[in-house]
Amino acid sequence: MIDPVLLRENPDLLKRSQEARGASAEVVDSALAADTERRTTISAFEALRAEQNQFSKKVASAPTEEKKQLVAEAQALAARVKAASALATEAEERFTTVVRTIANPILDGVPAGGEDKFVTLRTHGETPTFDFEARDHLELGELLGAIDMARGAKVSGTRFYFLKGIGARLEIALMNMALDRAIAAGFTPMITPTLVRPEIMDGTGFLGEHADEIYYLPADDLYLTGTSEVALAGYHSDEILDLSAEPLRYAGWSTCYRREAGSGGKDTRGIIRVHQFNKLEMFTYVLPTDAEAEHDRLVAMQEDMLQSLGLSYRVIDVAAGDLGSSAARKFDIEAWVPTQDAYRELTSTSNCTTYQARRLGIRYRTESGKTAPVATLNGTLATTRWIAALLETHQNADGSVTVPEALRPYLGGLELLEPIQ
Repeated sequence: MIDPVLLRENPDLLKRSQEARGASAEVVDSALAADTERRTTISAFEALRAEQNQFSKKVASAPTEEKKQLVAEAQALAARVKAASALATEAEERFTTVVRTIANPILDGVPAGGEDKFVTLRTHGETPTFDFEARDHLELGELLGAIDMARGAKVSGTRFYFLKGIGARLEIALMNMALDRAIAAGFTPMITPTLVRPEIMDGTGFLGEHADEIYYLPADDLYLTGTSEVALAGYHSDEILDLSAEPLRYAGWSTCYRREAGSGGKDTRGIIRVHQFNKLEMFTYVLPTDAEAEHDRLVAMQEDMLQSLGLSYRVIDVAAGDLGSSAARKFDIEAWVPTQDAYRELTSTSNCTTYQARRLGIRYRTESGKTAPVATLNGTLATTRWIAALLETHQNADGSVTVPEALRPYLGGLELLEPIQ
């Protein structure tokens, strides 16, 4: 949720942000009107309540012969207070409903426009070339006995799969490599719930325009998470945090679930776009003034991981229209996938500023002793999709795959993945 003070004092900033996202700017005016109504009804209620308190004192000190009349007046006043309270509550609810439709205001420098309007910040590494016909990651995975899509579909339907043998080992190796690096950087490892309550899912901003991508269990009123970001954001909901020494940093390892609604026909081959996958997600709670520096820190960790795995990539500043409602800025790192002759997203890192914290009631205590919302950030450090880029980048003519040196200790020193058929 956006800052009500910002709404009142700088509505034009919010309108510009909405326009850059390709979203409605008129909702800002609706929110302003709802805020005015809310404040008016609250003031009226508080004035009546103050009058009621004063009248109660008058009744208490009145002579016995006057009390009967005064009690009747007090009852009428109490009815007016109750009605005013109901109006204030309704106005508060209307304001909350409207203001929650305003996305987090983007930060200065975020490119305007839709998905294709991103800005490339930098690239790393030469795109791999081969003197043989390169195989895609699924063909390599089948040769290695690592990926079984056919049986995944038989058991669970399209976009499901089995990782087996070296495929299962490879994913666990990637996760452990990422976890070791996160721990070394001061992150607390977490294995998180993958089912969360609606208020937690909504608090992180995931029940907006992309709600149809989320699996929901109506019998339990629980949502399956598409990232451990959701559970980690909810971990400190309705708490006051001590961030005076340093940020709180968590590394959440979880299975993730996404419907991939609206992606019909996209990446149906292999494990790039699937319904279930594993991921190690970094999540940090920081002082708002430190959020942009923390964002750069998370991206640096991701780049270091990708460089250690020998992957060629680019870092992009995601355009406003391609941001989720909670992100004020997002950097994606896209690795080169040789058989697709294209960069494909492997990581996203978002600065959500105070948007999620306001919705979830996560605060810190300022120097004045008051409380204010913290900033939250999230970023991927490893996920199943990385296997596709690894296999294709490091493949050999005979279908074998060279293991990057940094990953070998996590595979018992294995240097080469060899075909089993």
